[in-house]
Amino acid sequence: VDAREVHQDQRMGQQEREQAKVPEEVIAPARANQEPLLAEAIPPRTTQRREDEAPEVKPVAEVPRVAQPIEPAAAVERVAEPREIDEEAKEEPEEQNPPLGGMHRTNSKFDLQGQENAVLYRPEFAYGSSKTPADRRNKMWELMGSYLGTDQKSIQRQIVNHVEYTLARTRFDFDNFGAYQAAAYSVRDRLLESWNDTQQFHNHNDSKKVFYFSLEFLMGRTFQNALVNSDLEEPFKNALMGMGYDLEELYDQEGDAALGNGGLGRLAACFVDSLATLEIPAWGYGIRYEYGIFKQKIIDGYQVEIPDFWLNHGNPWEVERKDIKYPIRFYGTSKKYQDGTTERSKWEGCQQVMAMAYDTPIPGFNTYNTNNLRLWSARSTSNFNFDSFNESDYAGAIKERQEAEYITSVLYPNDETDAGKELRLKQQYFFCSASLYDIIASYKSRHSDRFASFADKNKIQLNDTHPAIGTVELLRILIDEEMLSFEEAWSVVYNTFSYTNHTVLPEALEKWSVDLLGKLLPRHLELIYLINHLYLERLRKQYPGDDKKIQRMSLVEEGYPKKIRMAYLSIVCSHTVNGVAALHTELLKKTIFSEFAELYPGKIQNKTNGVTPRRWIHCCNPKLSALISDTLGGVDEWIASLDTLNQLAPFASDR
Repeated sequence: VDAREVHQDQRMGQQEREQAKVPEEVIAPARANQEPLLAEAIPPRTTQRREDEAPEVKPVAEVPRVAQPIEPAAAVERVAEPREIDEEAKEEPEEQNPPLGGMHRTNSKFDLQGQENAVLYRPEFAYGSSKTPADRRNKMWELMGSYLGTDQKSIQRQIVNHVEYTLARTRFDFDNFGAYQAAAYSVRDRLLESWNDTQQFHNHNDSKKVFYFSLEFLMGRTFQNALVNSDLEEPFKNALMGMGYDLEELYDQEGDAALGNGGLGRLAACFVDSLATLEIPAWGYGIRYEYGIFKQKIIDGYQVEIPDFWLNHGNPWEVERKDIKYPIRFYGTSKKYQDGTTERSKWEGCQQVMAMAYDTPIPGFNTYNTNNLRLWSARSTSNFNFDSFNESDYAGAIKERQEAEYITSVLYPNDETDAGKELRLKQQYFFCSASLYDIIASYKSRHSDRFASFADKNKIQLNDTHPAIGTVELLRILIDEEMLSFEEAWSVVYNTFSYTNHTVLPEALEKWSVDLLGKLLPRHLELIYLINHLYLERLRKQYPGDDKKIQRMSLVEEGYPKKIRMAYLSIVCSHTVNGVAALHTELLKKTIFSEFAELYPGKIQNKTNGVTPRRWIHCCNPKLSALISDTLGGVDEWIASLDTLNQLAPFASDR
C-alpha cells in the first residue's frame, strides 16, 4: 500500500500571527511550547479546562478563516528526531529514564495533552463555497471550538452526563455495566472530535486515501485500546476511581464485537489501527453482522453452540448513519445496447435492498489522526407491506424486510447448500457495491474529470478473495452508469485495486459457479467473460500453441459445474498482489501462482504482516511493557516503532 498522506498543524509564529491579525490573547496561551498537530489550524481550538478555570473566548468574528499551506511531515510511527537543546532545557533536572541515544519524539499528542492546564485548539478550515451562512459558522466555531478536557473533573462530569442523558439512569441505578457504557460514550465523544477534524482535513486537502475491503474485522474490545492510543487510560482510571469504580472491572463489562473469526479478521483490525497511527488516510469497509458465527458454552460436559448476539446491549462505539444509504441490486436481467464503440447494459427487473452505514472511529497512537471503519447493514426498501397485512398475511407483510436483513445477520453462513452459497455471494457483493458507491460519491464531490485521477487518489486493498467481485462492480459502474469506455474503465480498475492472498492451498481458493453468478449478478458474469476473453487473447500471444497452460490460467474453470476462479480474477484485475510473509510469498511464486509470476514479473510482492504492539504487548502484558518502557525511556519510544527494541540487546544478560 503506497498511500501515505502525512499531515500536521503548522504552529503559527509571532510573525504569522501578526500577519493574520489574530488576537494574541486567543492564540498565545494555546500555542506556547507546542509542536504541530493534525491540520492547518485557523486558529487552534481550546481544550476545555475545569469549569472554574475556563478562559474567556474572544468573538469568533475576529479570527481570519484563511487556510495556511502545509508542509508534509514524517510519519509519527517512523520518526524519532534529535531532541532540541536550549538554555532552559539545560537547567531542567535530568530525566530518570532518558530516551536511549538522546532521541525524542516530535509532534507528540501525549506531550501536548499532558501539559498542566493545557489549552489545545481544534483546527478550522476555510471553504469558499460553504452553504452555511457566516454568522452560523461563527457561532458553531464558538460553541465547538474546544476539545473536551482530560482533567479528572471534566471526565467525571461527562461520564455522569451520559449516565443521565444518554442511558437515562440515575445515581441509584448505576452498576458496573452502566459505568462502562457511560465511560465508553465519554471516550467515543473524544474520538469523534478528532475523527471530524481528520476527515475535514483530508477532504479539504483532497488527500490520497486507502480503502481496506474485508469481509471480517476481528476488532476485539475497543475500550482499553482507545484509551491507550489516546493516552487517557490513567486519567480515566483516576476519574472512575474517584467515583468508586475500578477501570479494570469495567474492561470486563465489554463484549467482543462479533465481526470476525480468525487471522484474516485480526489482520484487518491491526491494519486499520496501524494505518491510523502512521497517519495514513485510510478507511476499513465491511459488514455490520448482527450475529457472529456462534458462541460456545459447556453444558453438562458438552460443547453447545448458541447465537452470538453481540449487539444485545447496543454498541457505544458506533455511529448510525441513517443519512448514508445506497441501493444495492440483485437478480434481474442484463439488457445490452451499443453506445458508439462501447457496449453498455441496463440492469432491469432486479431486486433492491438498501445498505446503511455505521461508523466506528479508529484512533491512532499518539496522534490526533483518527480514521474510520465503515460497516454496512442491510435494510429493506419497504419495511412493511400494508396490503398484505390487511389481507391477514402478517408474515408476508414483513417478508421483504426479513429477506433484506438476512444478508447482514450472520458472519459466514453455512454454504453447504445452494441457498447458503447464494447468501455468501450476496454478502460479498453487498458490501463491495455499497463501499464503491460511497468512495465514488466522495470522489465526485471534489472532481469532475471523468475519473481521470480516481486511481491516483484512491487505492483499494482486497483482503483475500471475498471482495474480489468489487473489481467487476467498479468496472460495471464506470461503463454502465458513468458512461466511460471499456478502455478508460479498465485502466481505472487495474490501477485502483491490490490483492492480498492468504493461502497456498489450491482447494482453498474461492470459486463461484457460473449458474449462481448468472442468476444473482447477470451483468457481472458478462463482464467477467469479457475480461477473460481479452486476457486469453494475451495468453495466446504469449504462449502460442500451449492450450493446456492457457486453460490452467483461464478465469473460467471448465467442468460441471463451470466455475469462476476468484483468485485469478483478483490477480488479473489488480496492479499488485502480495503474500503475508516472506516464506508464504515465495511459495505463491513457486506453486499456485507460479505461472502468474512468470506472466506478470514483479506483480507478486511480499508484505509481512504482524499485530499491533499496543494491544498485543502493552495491553496483554502490562508488566513486560513497563519493563521495556523503563529501559527505553517511555512507552511511546518503542510501542509505535518496534525496531527500537534492538536497543534492548545490551541488556540481554541483565538479571
